[in-house]
Amino acid sequence: MSGLTLDRWIRDRARTTPERVAIDFLGVETTYRELDERSERLAAGLLEAGLVPGDRVATLTGSSPEHVVVFFACAKAGLILLPLNWRLTNAEFAYQLADAEPAVLLASTELAETASSLHERSAGLEDLVFQKRKVLPPVGDDDGLLLVYTSGTTGRPKGAVLTHANCFWTNLSFDRVAGVGDEDVVLQVLPQFHVGGWNVQPLLAWWKGARVVLEPSFEPGRALALIGEKRVTTMMGVPATYLFLAQEPGFADADLSSLRRAVVGGAPMPEPLLELWHERGVEIVQGYGLTEAAPNVLCLPPEDAARKRGFAGKPYPHVDVALRDPESGSLVKGAGEGELVVRGPNVFAGYWRNPDATAAAFVDGWLLTGDIAARDEEGDYRIVGRLKDMVISGGENVYPAEIESVLHEHPVVAEAAVLGVPDERWGEACAAFVVLAAEASETELLAFCRERLAKFKVPREIRFVEELPRNAMGKIVKSELLERVA
Repeated sequence: MSGLTLDRWIRDRARTTPERVAIDFLGVETTYRELDERSERLAAGLLEAGLVPGDRVATLTGSSPEHVVVFFACAKAGLILLPLNWRLTNAEFAYQLADAEPAVLLASTELAETASSLHERSAGLEDLVFQKRKVLPPVGDDDGLLLVYTSGTTGRPKGAVLTHANCFWTNLSFDRVAGVGDEDVVLQVLPQFHVGGWNVQPLLAWWKGARVVLEPSFEPGRALALIGEKRVTTMMGVPATYLFLAQEPGFADADLSSLRRAVVGGAPMPEPLLELWHERGVEIVQGYGLTEAAPNVLCLPPEDAARKRGFAGKPYPHVDVALRDPESGSLVKGAGEGELVVRGPNVFAGYWRNPDATAAAFVDGWLLTGDIAARDEEGDYRIVGRLKDMVISGGENVYPAEIESVLHEHPVVAEAAVLGVPDERWGEACAAFVVLAAEASETELLAFCRERLAKFKVPREIRFVEELPRNAMGKIVKSELLERVA
């Protein structure tokens, strides 16, 4: 018997509080009864259209109530939602669609033309056909619910499969540390193509019967005004979210009296920014997570925010973490440093149709995060570096290997190395060092990248060098390149 599936979350809530508002989207309210009825009929409609449990439903859209309806319809019909990152290029879309083989691609009006060029079976989110069907198939705890693609160190993104159980446990553990109550008003500005756009507050809010003020995208000025206007009590963002809000001209006088708690993830929050929000009376809950853990792993409660600045905290309930020595493979005891490894019911089922990558992601039942962490005497963890070659730019994971792979496609690029450099706006950005086989300009290579990569992956700058520094094994020494940037 399954008891951890998300299909009943909205059914239970609609039965208990049917007329309570679930979503406030640009002033248009959707009640729990409406959300339940629409998702029920869409689940039936998708099955009536020939989809079968386990099929993927791809979406190309900004955040919207219709997208939430699709999520719960998938949960009810045993389908897997693949929310595509609308910031990607057509080449990136094509790869993910070929890999996931969705049965249908649903798109918002402004992206409908792109969708029709990408998939033979596309439809508009606003034109969905709803059907009545008395019995929907049973859904299992370990059935896939979300398929989220993450950039890979090999240059090709991998699809992380998150099950109903993964989403159930990560929301339960989040609730026990930084909970949402039925009277909360949640401001949701994170995009729904991120796992954080579902599993860090919104799904929990709909489980608990709270109101979600859903924004199609993040506009700092508008978001700041909404906090006071809608009496927002809690929200989630990456450090850049809070930086842009704080940089708004009206920040000092903005009404933040209702905002009791702000959750931050994706990267450590800079101390001056933390202090700025504390001065405005807002509790900051810092955390650490990754898509493969659905995503919640570590959390630093508000009472420790000042005392433990720079720390990501302790593991969430139901989550186990440890430090693994990358050299010996043994687990580190007591205070120390090593690769952070995770296990628990929140950890993903594996990479879509990629058993080799799945096997490589685990050692002795522990998920390898690729992040180096330090643990102090109190058991708090701090992320100190990366074992994996990865850049976090504005909360987005960017793997240099993916950019290097694109640069190597250019006919005059002989060699390329990409690394992260400090950036005041985004925390980190990418810089590329290129060895040319023939003449080319920085403008030309950047344009080449823009055609093939999402905007946030395009290097901030390209520097031309005679050769790339290498060690005795022939491996590129990126630390030397970093010194040149400095």
